[in-house]
Amino acid sequence: MRDIAPTHRHRNNDKAIGVGNAFWDMSERNGLAGIVAELADGVLRTADGHEFVNFTCCSYLDLDSHPAVIDGAVAALRRFGVLDHCIPRSRVQIPALLELEASLGELFGADVVSAISAGVASAGLLPLIASGHLGNGVRPLMVFDKNCHVSMAGAKPSCADETEVVNCDHHDVGFLEDMCRRYQRVCYVVDGSDSLGGYAPVFELAELQEKYGLLVYYDDSHSISAYGERGIGYVRTHSPVLDERTITVATLNKAFGTSGAAIMLDGFPKRVLRIVERFAGALSYSQPMNTAAVGASLASAEIHRTPELGLLQKRLYANIELFDSLLASEQSGSTYPIRVVPVGDEAVVAAGRRVFEAGFYVSPVFFPIVARGTAGLRVMLRAGQTEEQIRALCAVLGEATAA
Repeated sequence: MRDIAPTHRHRNNDKAIGVGNAFWDMSERNGLAGIVAELADGVLRTADGHEFVNFTCCSYLDLDSHPAVIDGAVAALRRFGVLDHCIPRSRVQIPALLELEASLGELFGADVVSAISAGVASAGLLPLIASGHLGNGVRPLMVFDKNCHVSMAGAKPSCADETEVVNCDHHDVGFLEDMCRRYQRVCYVVDGSDSLGGYAPVFELAELQEKYGLLVYYDDSHSISAYGERGIGYVRTHSPVLDERTITVATLNKAFGTSGAAIMLDGFPKRVLRIVERFAGALSYSQPMNTAAVGASLASAEIHRTPELGLLQKRLYANIELFDSLLASEQSGSTYPIRVVPVGDEAVVAAGRRVFEAGFYVSPVFFPIVARGTAGLRVMLRAGQTEEQIRALCAVLGEATAA
């Protein structure tokens, strides 16, 4: 029998699972993975009665429990009388989906196409960019940022069937400019807001967009709602290039507080939007956002148009500043709601367990989530966390990471 040798050109499960699964197993043995708990009054309780405050939740504004969002989901179900209209949108769609896209389009100032998740959106869109069908017709060199989220990195093999794919160091603008000089068209795939903290260099990238026509594909999931007037996110707040050279996707599951995703397009003709609907992978399957998610998202979008959103953002930023005043991290001083407390590979699970026993949950992050040797405890800050909770967490983190 002939053995098949893997190419490992764009992914390596042997390495990811071979190294990473040991950390996951250790986390599970220490009760830090696979936790099942009931939520009541902001506190989680396991079956054995252990109570803890969750500091690993991306609902940065706590909109996922907002009464208007819950009511919006229920109202949409009663209005349309169906949970999941299971048919491709290119054939038949209910008005709810178009209502949501119109509302999000007005909110974000773009043409919006909805998706069941940002991962599904990227898996469908990136190969279309690679083939030149979502762009100016030229197959670009696809440059993936080394640290881009796995939901985007997972599209490398399918993009490689359409064009050339390379990786670059994190936010390496010099490398990008060199590629722009050598190739007719370049697309850079990067997080607008990183899942481990920090923002993309949108101003420097805009200079390359203006000078060379660089196409930038952003996933700005972690800053939507939490950043900018009416919560339009970091990219759309700061990028001076919002046209067909900039494509942004963002989940609605995080600070927006609902479910699904928004694809934000600027300046693309109708025929290109039809290509997306018909050929962008799972975007063209029988799995649009369900009616409850649409109704909840419509309600959240309305909250974004009120002063309440700004108040929630201010509470979030105040909690971030409080945390930074108590515990230093590489992300200190940023409005970004994620902080990573470095611990190291050998001690990260034990430190996470100590924090959990004290009544808080922060997620240990390790390879392949982060590079080997850089493991730490990831903290997500939210508007609804109390000063008492943050002070107590920082005290425990200081003890656990010093041990």
